[in-house]
Amino acid sequence: MRSLIKKIINKSTRQKILKGLEVLDGKLIHVAAKNGFLASLYYTFASNKFYREHLSVLKGRISYWEKLKAPQESSTMLRRNIHRLEKGIIMQPRREVFAEAYIEETVQTYRKCITNDTLGRDERQWAQDVLSKYFQLVSDTPTISSAHSLFESTKTKNHQPTSIPYSKLEAVSSDINYDELVALCTQRRSVRWYQEKKVPMSLIKKALSVATQAPSACNRQPFSFYVFNEPEDAQKIGKIPMGTVGFSHNFQCSIVVVGELSAYPYERDRHVIYIDASLAAMQFMLALETLGLSSCVINWPDVEYCEVAMTKALKLNLEQRPVMVISVGYADQEGLIPFSQKKSPDQLIKEVKL
Repeated sequence: MRSLIKKIINKSTRQKILKGLEVLDGKLIHVAAKNGFLASLYYTFASNKFYREHLSVLKGRISYWEKLKAPQESSTMLRRNIHRLEKGIIMQPRREVFAEAYIEETVQTYRKCITNDTLGRDERQWAQDVLSKYFQLVSDTPTISSAHSLFESTKTKNHQPTSIPYSKLEAVSSDINYDELVALCTQRRSVRWYQEKKVPMSLIKKALSVATQAPSACNRQPFSFYVFNEPEDAQKIGKIPMGTVGFSHNFQCSIVVVGELSAYPYERDRHVIYIDASLAAMQFMLALETLGLSSCVINWPDVEYCEVAMTKALKLNLEQRPVMVISVGYADQEGLIPFSQKKSPDQLIKEVKL
């Protein structure tokens, strides 16, 4: 509607019409917000702002089930269920029988991945190790016994499990203290001005190895990092988001974090891509600082023309959603950085008593 108005009506009249539409919309939303049914009607007939999300979620659900038929290097179903087994293994007290509802599905998916020889080495080892440990600990039932027999006929023989749950005493210990962590987090600021200096891909990979350690719902890690490491490409990508006018021309490396809705069979998980990708991105940017690189997170609001442009540039499917853009480079030492005063803990804490 707005684009049609823009084409056929002069600017003055157009502004009046658009203003009238905003007033009307302001009244409509007060009615639509009264309940879920009216809200659905509003976003069906008065606004198309969620069209892309609706379509992306449905495409993601379809893709999830299709990928189960043709396993790839990483299996979302397997990753989720193996992590569920891990959580059952670490329970206090541990139940004698657990995971009976999904153990057959898990072993069948594992067998399909092994038969097709598609699973990545580390994921394959983790799945086998956790399944081995599970069958050592759980009591037999007809379902579990059947799954166990299938697993034994599939797994690699004479393998000593290493990728299994471990105690906190055995965990990797860091020498970083609180003050050092505060210094690192304070050092990390959004840098918009970079030297004309190549960003080594080896350092990007090192920082991403830290990002992979971020928590992720059921360890699915539903995201990818699209790296544009040539200045010309980085600057083209940097122009797509809103808010980069005036400084994207000096980007040396741009990274688009993309969420994969194909990791989920249900709508309830549609926002997890944003949570998990953001957790990984924060660790990635902190790691960059330790490697002498700076970064800037670029806002990515859900604006249709930006979505279309980024989808085309990255050749994304509808179930792949851009989460954020990050510029990376060696900071121009003379370039200014906003002070960006932060809220205090007292402002953030909301004490609640039940």
